[in-house]
Amino acid sequence: MIWPKSLNKQIETKVKLARLMSFKVGGPAEFFLEAADIAGLKEALVWARRKKVPVFILGAGSNILASSSGLNGLVIKLGGEFFKHVYRDGEYLEAGAGIHLNQLMLYTKNNALSGLEFLAGIPGTLGGALAGNAGAWGKSVGELAEEVRVLDYRGNPELLSAKDLKFSYRKSNLNKYVIISARLKLCPGNKNTIGSRIKKYLLQRNKTQGSKLPNAGCIFKNPAKLSAGKLIDACGLKGSSKGRAIISGVHANFILNKGNADSNDILLLMDLMRKKVKERFKINLEPEIKIWR
Repeated sequence: MIWPKSLNKQIETKVKLARLMSFKVGGPAEFFLEAADIAGLKEALVWARRKKVPVFILGAGSNILASSSGLNGLVIKLGGEFFKHVYRDGEYLEAGAGIHLNQLMLYTKNNALSGLEFLAGIPGTLGGALAGNAGAWGKSVGELAEEVRVLDYRGNPELLSAKDLKFSYRKSNLNKYVIISARLKLCPGNKNTIGSRIKKYLLQRNKTQGSKLPNAGCIFKNPAKLSAGKLIDACGLKGSSKGRAIISGVHANFILNKGNADSNDILLLMDLMRKKVKERFKINLEPEIKIWR
């Protein structure tokens, strides 16, 4: 594969994805780019499209299961400082897609802006959170989005306003774009109160989901008015394992990597969880994580 001279030194080959994923699972990516700015990102998108190379956008790797066999295509991580900016504009927050949610919350707390506390403990970047409409405790990040700057996969820039954005449970219309930055509507608050809320949410999350083993968070979306974790637990699947992957004994909607788990181990557990819930409750579980293969 011949890349443009401007990208030649930036494009890496055979980069192991496991180290970039919270699951710590994933074989080598055929091509890998840590984009420093929009210009490089745009050029890579245009070139990949011209050469018919599949493109995968990587944030924090916190909700992805990448094939242990590796990926054919180009993995792009928005790793440059350009994609991690954040600043306050009155009651609005302007932030890059590559900034981590914990950094974003620290900034809002220090600047007395309230509204993001419910994301405490959720790993990932702002771009990934928007694409999947991340949320907890009855709230979601899509409710706060006023504008989102994106590139389409042809490299064309667009500014999407609130009326252009469509959010639903763990879903948005942003997956057909590469998210560059967003403008969020927050509200003034008290630093101490915001800090207390963040601590409360962190404690609740650690109590119900905490694990030191690598994982990708909730594996399946909650069916309407039901809990996927409770359905899986009712099937007696806590502690079930395949290879080096195991269903958490704390939260049945979590699969844990006990060390060197293969993506197929995890997929087999996912199939087991879906099959048992379907048999007992006649409910089809839909994955919340992305599966790259």
